[in-house]
Amino acid sequence: MARGELRIFLGAAPGVGKTYTMLEEAHRRAERGTEVVVGLVETHGRKHTQAMIADLEVVPRRTVGYRGAAFTEMDLDALLARRPELAVVDELAHTNVPGSRNAKRWQDVDELLNAGIDVLTTVNIQHLESLNDVVAQITGAQQRETVPDAVVRAAEQVELVDMTPEALRRRMAHGNIYQPEKIDAALGNYFRTGNLTALRELALLWLADKVEEQLDKYRAEHRISATWETRERIVVALTGGSEGDTLIRRAARIAARDKGADLMAVHVTRNDGLAGADPAVLARQRVLVESLGGTYHQVVGADVPRALIDFAGAVNATQIVLGASSRGKLAQLFSAGVGVTTTAMSGSIDVHLVTHERAAQGRRKARLPAALSRRRRIAGFVVTALGLPALTAVLEVGPSLSLTNDILVFLAAVVGVALIGGLGPALLAAVAGSLLLNWFFTPPFGRFTIAEVDNLLALAIFVVVALAVSWVVDTAARKTRQAAEASADAQTLATVAGGVLRGERPLIALLERLRETFTLDSVTLLDRGAVAAHVGEACTVPRDADVEVKVDDNLTMLLRGHPLEASDRRIVEAFAAQATVALRQERLAAEAATAKPLAEADRMRTALLAAVSHDLRTPLASAKAAVAGLRSEEVHFGEEDRRELLATADESLDRLVRLVTNLLDMSRLQAGALGVNAVDLGADDAVARALDELGPEGRTVAVHIADDLPPVHADPGLLEQILINLVANALRYSPAGASPAVTASTLGGTLELRIIDHGPGIPEDRWDDVFLPFQRLGDRDNHTGVGLGLALSRGLTEAMGGTLVPEHTPGGGLTMILTLPTGNGA
Repeated sequence: MARGELRIFLGAAPGVGKTYTMLEEAHRRAERGTEVVVGLVETHGRKHTQAMIADLEVVPRRTVGYRGAAFTEMDLDALLARRPELAVVDELAHTNVPGSRNAKRWQDVDELLNAGIDVLTTVNIQHLESLNDVVAQITGAQQRETVPDAVVRAAEQVELVDMTPEALRRRMAHGNIYQPEKIDAALGNYFRTGNLTALRELALLWLADKVEEQLDKYRAEHRISATWETRERIVVALTGGSEGDTLIRRAARIAARDKGADLMAVHVTRNDGLAGADPAVLARQRVLVESLGGTYHQVVGADVPRALIDFAGAVNATQIVLGASSRGKLAQLFSAGVGVTTTAMSGSIDVHLVTHERAAQGRRKARLPAALSRRRRIAGFVVTALGLPALTAVLEVGPSLSLTNDILVFLAAVVGVALIGGLGPALLAAVAGSLLLNWFFTPPFGRFTIAEVDNLLALAIFVVVALAVSWVVDTAARKTRQAAEASADAQTLATVAGGVLRGERPLIALLERLRETFTLDSVTLLDRGAVAAHVGEACTVPRDADVEVKVDDNLTMLLRGHPLEASDRRIVEAFAAQATVALRQERLAAEAATAKPLAEADRMRTALLAAVSHDLRTPLASAKAAVAGLRSEEVHFGEEDRRELLATADESLDRLVRLVTNLLDMSRLQAGALGVNAVDLGADDAVARALDELGPEGRTVAVHIADDLPPVHADPGLLEQILINLVANALRYSPAGASPAVTASTLGGTLELRIIDHGPGIPEDRWDDVFLPFQRLGDRDNHTGVGLGLALSRGLTEAMGGTLVPEHTPGGGLTMILTLPTGNGA
């Protein structure tokens, strides 16, 4: 049986029209003869959406009981038994009620697909698992219901249902998304223009990546190697030389001119190990690339141009940036070079050859660095000057050998000189050896002439072989030295990375590691001349330092202790690049820490205005209406009506007083200015006063507190306020016929008061959320307060040295456990 096809309608936020668009597609399929059945559609009371499913077959939902309440879910078994060609299933990220066959609705959809049924469904970008933390940072709201990205990416079609933030907010204001009483709060919180713009961009970027995957898959399936310029991608080739900085910046400027272009740096490592790059320079250049918004890649290949072209083709690159050759004209006669070869092989990919300072220097000065130390080179010249005459004398007085054997002996001597002193002494030994062989061992003797052609050929071969062997030995020595230096550099950088990752303060850890590595007295990082960070005694001006490393236009690293070798300076530059990144990260973290309280205050202020705008208005309106009625001269009320109006005014004003008191206490708590006057008092007295304050409703609460309990040590006023909030909350959610209860018991040196209700309860993963200000989890309206009760109660409890935690009520409901220390007389 073939698996069904999945089509997902993706939206940036609720209300963009995903469900409506999905139902439009369902109608189009039905008109073409497809058997369409609605498994589940959430209309949220929207009449236009409701009208769209009126003429479609709908599978009735099944009822699921959970904690004494009834919930409806999609009837998966009925839908599988019906086996339509196409099923419409809304809200892919929905979490099913406990007791359902699958925990998540996307798992239900997967069963439908496995049964060969095509599915239309919807999901918002904030429900994707990979973006969950990003959305939480943007909106300040953690999404509990998520769907794995792999599920959405596996869909045959993902269609973006888009709407501008302004249009979406207009829809919200017109009441087309939420109920009227929730509009103000939504517009001031989740549906702010900035939030919606960021979510829209996330949706567009995520979908662009999905389209890119589909394009890569299509190109691979059809074996298309030519570049399709759907998106500019700039690849900059790095050799590990100092010119890489210039190339990276040039490529970044090209990418910046092409809006949205990708920047990628690549270094090709030769698989024969003969062309090693400086790891310190590459580490620094990698930091530079990533700071400019690019990515760094490393590939291995024997043929550098071919490996570079293969990489560019694999990433669908449109442009390659290369450095101009720094080789001399003689070298270019024998090999075209990487730049010219890559250009010839590039095909439709544009190649930029960028000149740089190193290229000009390379043409003026092509001398290779010495492979061996100066002492060994001097030793090689000494061996040549003393050893070749001595060898000649031994061959002269010893047994007579043929010219071929004499040449082999001198060749061995030249190889020995090459091993000792390198290329220079070996070249001298080869020339001197050829002259000595000509004078002493080639007829006519004692003259620089050669009578026989065979002897001329033998001497020529000697010179060529001696020079070739000398070159190979010198090259091997140079590569060995370079490999050792690279290995030491790489080990140092790896140690640096490990030390930084393990440190709590990366920048200080990095500077300390640099100081230890090179046994320095101090390391200082200056930012615009000011000390940004240091270990040891700070060095404030460059003239007081032994080494100055310029990181960029603003940052300078100063080292004091002793001068450094040129090779060590490369490692220090890598340290400096990493220190720049660490400094920026520390500053960003400090800015984020500073901005977080401000953002939290702004969020709280917005929530406060949105909630209080209603909750202050309601009791004020009730009290004003009652008082206005009593003052009216047009209407004459009886005594009973007057008492009722006065009671209404009194209750409304009491409610207003409680609201203002809660707000003021919450403000004092956050400012740390709340005064606590704790005394020993009986728990039963505190509970009785709180229940009396609640009026007739309070008399329905069952109280089970033993007379022999020790007194509790608390502030009477604060404890009464806590109990009023907790009991009022329990009354609000208790079903008819199941009144809340208050019990008390001792545990060690504390007294526990339990406020028990048998309402719908709260899922355990939302327990922390109920103590956040302006949260009303599970409320069906906006008439139950601003959501400060539990947040304030926990704050007041902790101010008195106690705790307030929730737990499940056996049989369903929520129990709040208030724990306070017992009195001194206990």
